[in-house]
Amino acid sequence: MQLEKQLIVRGAPQEFICRTGCWNELEQHLERRGIESVLVVHGGASWQAASPYFPEMARTKVHFDKYNGECTYDERDRLIQVIKVQGLQAIVAVGGGKLTDVAKAAAYSLNVPVIVLPTLASTCAAWTPLSIVYDESGAMVSFDVYPRSNSLVLLDPQVILDSPSEMLVAGIGDTLAKWYEADVIISQLDTVPIEIEIARFAARKCRDDLLQYSETALKALADKRLNDAFIRIVETNIMVAGMVGGFGDRYGRTAGAHSIHDALTYVPQSHHLKHGMKVAYGVLVQLAIEEKREEIDALLPFYARLGLPASLRDMGLDSLSQAERLAIAERAVERDASIHMMPGEITADIVFAAIERLEQIRRRNLKK
Repeated sequence: MQLEKQLIVRGAPQEFICRTGCWNELEQHLERRGIESVLVVHGGASWQAASPYFPEMARTKVHFDKYNGECTYDERDRLIQVIKVQGLQAIVAVGGGKLTDVAKAAAYSLNVPVIVLPTLASTCAAWTPLSIVYDESGAMVSFDVYPRSNSLVLLDPQVILDSPSEMLVAGIGDTLAKWYEADVIISQLDTVPIEIEIARFAARKCRDDLLQYSETALKALADKRLNDAFIRIVETNIMVAGMVGGFGDRYGRTAGAHSIHDALTYVPQSHHLKHGMKVAYGVLVQLAIEEKREEIDALLPFYARLGLPASLRDMGLDSLSQAERLAIAERAVERDASIHMMPGEITADIVFAAIERLEQIRRRNLKK
């Protein structure tokens, strides 16, 4: 594969801080930027957990707004109107991936800074200058990349320690895909520029750290006690994962696993599943397409220990008919799907066969 002429590095936010108590410094960081008024976008349940950590803002005009639960263009436009009516200078996103994505979309449209205070470590959304946009039903409709980095990310591990364990597990699933998707793309390149070498290093670092530290990190989360493994996994899910696409551009973002995720978003029965859970399943489908049975077998015990789904059955989707499964496969190979970054021609029949083969592997594995 020849490298495209255009390779744009979007490596990091303008500033990133990971430290217990760093949210308390928010106002001074706003003042350094000359920002006197902000829209604070927050969620519902996540805000209940995070609001005790949110600092008093004595010198800044603050308007709080609860977002509607989905990253849609309508929600972006609603936030834009709030900012215009209130005359605010910046957006502070306090929440998870979809909230952060819609805040970034609004900030880009208005050309104002966005500051991110993550409450979850379930995606790398806090790090990346892009938004994944859905429709009101939860189906993905767009992948928008912006020419401006997030202004600031304040990551407080203590806040993440109050998040649900299933969100961290989902983040691990999403981040694990970084290696398998980046590697299958980069392996095809005739020459590998140093930017993409950095992306590949970060992707491998994601996989290695997740396999080594995830279980200890989840134990820390259950015990509500910070330790090095927990902080390492949180930073891996947010920072290191974000560096993969940040330095690799389209060669470090998505391939087969995320195409499977995207196709599943059109299945109403899958809407209860977290993004990273569907991506984790997509990793195994991608490996089945690549006929990497040994890698699947190596990952299955890790999946089982963490509760990551390894089959349609694990996701509660085993009742899908053959026609519905074929529809997933057809969605996964639409013309602009990232699965076509994989080598060879990937057809719906190939994806369908991989889905069925994975079901068989999973059934045999459960009988052992």
